[in-house]
Amino acid sequence: MTTIEGVGGTNGKKPIRVRGDKLTSRHSLKYRVARAVDRRLRPLRIRLDRWFISAAARSGILNRVYYTLHRGEFRREQRAVIAGLARFARDVENPSQSVAMLRRNTHRLEKGLLMRPRRPVFALDYIEETVAGYRRLLADSGACDPPSEELVWAHDVLEAYFDTVEKHPKIDRLREEYCSLPVPGRNGSGHLVPYRRDLSQPPSVDYDALLELSIRRRSVRWFLPTPVPREAIDRAIIVAGLSPSACNRQPFAFRVFDNPELAKQVARLPYGAAGYSDNIPVIIVVVGRLRCYFDERDRHLIYVDGSLASMSLLYALESQGLSSCCINWPDIPEREQAVTDLLGLEPDERVIMFIAVGYPDPEGLVACSQKKPLDQLRRYNFE
Repeated sequence: MTTIEGVGGTNGKKPIRVRGDKLTSRHSLKYRVARAVDRRLRPLRIRLDRWFISAAARSGILNRVYYTLHRGEFRREQRAVIAGLARFARDVENPSQSVAMLRRNTHRLEKGLLMRPRRPVFALDYIEETVAGYRRLLADSGACDPPSEELVWAHDVLEAYFDTVEKHPKIDRLREEYCSLPVPGRNGSGHLVPYRRDLSQPPSVDYDALLELSIRRRSVRWFLPTPVPREAIDRAIIVAGLSPSACNRQPFAFRVFDNPELAKQVARLPYGAAGYSDNIPVIIVVVGRLRCYFDERDRHLIYVDGSLASMSLLYALESQGLSSCCINWPDIPEREQAVTDLLGLEPDERVIMFIAVGYPDPEGLVACSQKKPLDQLRRYNFE
């Protein structure tokens, strides 16, 4: 056990303890000997590893052996996935903690309602668990006033479903159960069901304006020491929350650190901020939550959906005069342990990326970062 240099605990005093030999004392005799032996054996190890990789790439059995016995890079992901599955199952019975199942099924009902042509009977395989989840959330919400938008949304979509779908023994029974439940109060929102968008007017933001914003947005690493208003961060997160996500589960959260000392501690965790971490006034950690999924097949969606939301966040920040920089988060054991300890992450939570935020220093340079031309980015059909 050791500490990461420059990273304290959540109180700013207690150091973060992490596992791993890479951060042990660089002055001990044991360390120097280990380094010398490593340098001597490295060429042989590299040749053997390349041979093993080449063989494992051609064999499913050797592939499993390689990542089970020789390398353990995916073990943390496996633990997080299994923790997410367990949390999903637990939350189905306790919807006050998460309504991932109900959100997914409500969205599936919406898609069934907007299909053309609409099937007369649909959702037979999941409508029962949807009504059960709605009943549990309704009971758990109690006398909450106003009720949660999730509860109102589930109520409205279920109402539209039962009003639309044709008679069926299973549906008739569940329709009767649904109608016997109390109706949640309204919280000022309209009827939360599929609707027709108003396309009578062109978008308020045209292509040229969006292109200009995209060109203006650069990865900024030098910021003014000006405090960033939380209202501006919240406005950007509202835009990010409107990004698409698979079955509307939104498996991400934005952990915002705007306390100067905490921001410095968090910014020192990723390698990509070395050299300018003390200059970051606000840092956001984008965290994915695997508890939103019932099956291993969806384990990558935290990265897909979290990245979609993050891009919207960057544009919303830029539109308010705030600059940003996405900071990569490689899967390194001691760093994973450090961020887990500092942020108090739960077993199913994984960091997607860090985002530095602040008002740009007009004297600070930004990288040119020449982008690929169009013909390298797209290909129509099989042309």
